Amino acid sequence: MPFIRTRGVILRSQKWGDADRIVTVYSPSFGKFRGVARGARRMKTRFGGVLEPFGLVDLTLFQKTPDALGQISQIDLVMSYSSIREDLTVMTAAARMVKMVEVITVDRDPNPEMYAALVHGLESLRPDADVALTTLLFQIHVLSHTGFRPQLHSCTECGKPAHTNMTHWFSPRLGGMVCQECGQQGVGRMLSLSKGSVAFIEQARRLSLPNLSRLKAIGSVRIEVETAIDAYFYAVVGKSLPTFEQWVS
Repeated sequence: MPFIRTRGVILRSQKWGDADRIVTVYSPSFGKFRGVARGARRMKTRFGGVLEPFGLVDLTLFQKTPDALGQISQIDLVMSYSSIREDLTVMTAAARMVKMVEVITVDRDPNPEMYAALVHGLESLRPDADVALTTLLFQIHVLSHTGFRPQLHSCTECGKPAHTNMTHWFSPRLGGMVCQECGQQGVGRMLSLSKGSVAFIEQARRLSLPNLSRLKAIGSVRIEVETAIDAYFYAVVGKSLPTFEQWVS
């Protein structure tokens, strides 16, 4: 169909040519797609400030063929999440969330669960909240929704069940636990995961989005889970998530 009408979250907005912008959007019906907003960078433009990242929008896109870059003919702001831009820590967390979705998804592959997680994650970001934990929980959900759920109950190499009395090692390259014997065979970097860390990841995967705020992680569990999930995400997509300095540069 030449016209696409959908609601979505703006993941990226980048300059294109002398006066235009290319906008990357994630939609529950169409997944990730891009469209060009003609004249968006001119002094007088009908788009106003609607094209900023993190915004929830309703848009109409004209696209001749599925592979062609569509043209945005209309876009209306539903929710700006303006409070995100009022705090640098919150903005960094939001930047990490949209970057996760952008780099781990392929074009035109709708995933309503991913979309729901992204909207819920952005809505949960507040200056008085633990935004780093919110981002970590979102990251665990993103991996699960895209088929990269970490294997935590058995060795990824030999299939041996993980027992409570065994040392837990996590291989980012293999995406799961590795027993002591297989770890000695050379599987690359291995990270220690305590029973508490494994239990935290399992709970984060099982709980529904509204109930995720019940989870808390402190001390060594927080450090272990953040290190393991960040390393695994990098192994999956080949890119690190942005720090604030990278985001504003």
